[in-house]
Parts: sequence; C-alpha cells; structure tokens
Amino acid sequence: MPSLHTELRRASGRPGVPAEELTPASTIELRTGREIPVIGLGTWMLTSHTAESVQHAFEIGYLMVDTSADYQTQPGIGKAMRRHERPRDSIYVVMKVEPKEDGYHATVKNLGELKLAYADLVLIHRAPEKGVGEKLWQQLMQAREDGLTRDIGVCSYKLEQLRALADATGELPAVHQLEWSPFGHSLDMLSYCRAQQVVLQAYSPLTRGKRLKDERLLGIARKYGKSPAQVILRWNVQHGVVPIPKAYREDHQRENLDIFDFALDEGDMGTLDGFNEHFSALEKLDYL
Repeated sequence: MPSLHTELRRASGRPGVPAEELTPASTIELRTGREIPVIGLGTWMLTSHTAESVQHAFEIGYLMVDTSADYQTQPGIGKAMRRHERPRDSIYVVMKVEPKEDGYHATVKNLGELKLAYADLVLIHRAPEKGVGEKLWQQLMQAREDGLTRDIGVCSYKLEQLRALADATGELPAVHQLEWSPFGHSLDMLSYCRAQQVVLQAYSPLTRGKRLKDERLLGIARKYGKSPAQVILRWNVQHGVVPIPKAYREDHQRENLDIFDFALDEGDMGTLDGFNEHFSALEKLDYL
C-alpha cells in the first residue's frame, strides 16, 4: 500500500503545505476562501488557570484556540482575549455544538460565555448516534448566514457520513476535526478530504503522551535534535493537517510552537506514515 505521504501527493497534487514556507503565522486556505492557522491550542481539561495559560499562548505566537462548552474553558478564553487586547480578527476561535442541541441557539450561548460577537469556526462536536445531523447542520448554516460564525465543520464523522451530509444539505464541512497522529490515522479519510478541499484538524495529536516514548519516534527526534512531540506536530503540518495540542505549561506551549525551524525529509515522513496501527488514546478512532 502506498504511504500516506505518497497518497497525499496523488490526492492533492502537492505535498501538503510547502515545508520551506511554514512559519507560526502560516495559514491554510479553506474551501470557503477563508484561512485557518496551521497550528492551534487545544483546551480540553485546561480548567485550571485557563485565562492565564491561554493569554501566555497568545503572547508567544499562538493564533488559534479550540474550545467547547463541556471543556469549561470558554469564559477563561474570553477573558484571555480581552486581556490580550489584540484585534479580534487576529485570533482564530473554534467552538463546538453537541448533536442533541439546537445548533443556532447553542452557538449564541457559547458566544455569550466567550463574550464574543462571532466565532471563526463552529463544529458539530461528534457524529449523531443516528443519521448525520442534517437539521443541526442547517442550523449552523443559518448561524453562519447571520454572522455568528465564519465557517462550519464537523468532528469524527465517518466517510459515509460526510458523503451523506453533503448529499442531504448540498454542503461539505470546511473543517473535519478528528483524532489524528502517526500511530492512528486513515489514508482513505485524508485522500477524500484533500480531494474535496476539507481541511483536517487533529485533536490529541500527541497521543495524550501515550506513544511519545516509542523507540522509532525517539530515533527520528534525535536525528533532528527535536523532541518526539515536535516531530509529530511537524509531521502533521507538513501533511497540511492542523494540530491543536493541549498545553497549559509555558514550556510545553513553547515546545509545541517551536516546529518551524526544521523540516522532516521525505524518507522520515514515510517512516512516520508507516507507524499507523489505528491507535487511539481514547480506545477507538470514531471515524473508522
């Protein structure tokens, strides 16, 4: 079977974002014509000192933050944005709504917690137990129409669910967020999304620390003088996948952002692709 790197070239006509052009301020163009930063800050379980932690992330160069009502981090993120005193359009905010919620009303509620007028991206947090959430998707389309969000997307949808959603509503997501690492990913999902101009966003890209001591990964990290986490994040961005690693410690935030002064060569990209065993830090990749 061809490697992920080889198949990405075939599916997209280019090897993700050109490695030599990547910087912390780099963006990827969405199918809507807007852009998303190449890396962001995850905030799941970042409930202690959220405002201070997120504010520091902004100060050292993070341009995107991901949140959800059930993370209990929205008020703190909003506070960090107000303290930081940067223009609203300089920070990319990702929010989520739940499958059983009214998408429009949930968007309004979440914006109220953040004290923001709009989000940059609102995602359906997980695929519904039945169906594909056509009504919820249409509610998000209305929220976008009314200026409450710039773009909309989904999380952890299976390939057939993505196709069914497009067939039912006439629109694919701009972004598909899912668990993604060298140890657990889907070649078929990447190929489809690249062909359809759907950007993949990776949560738990560092396997929640469970695979960072893999000897093969450590060997590649030593070669580049980087940490295992930095190698994984670099693998993501070179594939055009947007990682959103959680980090509350300042040193970890800096480490995760310090991936733009080196590039993995094609051989090592292929080696990392070959680590895939559909591993999930949550026991199961929901999109398979």
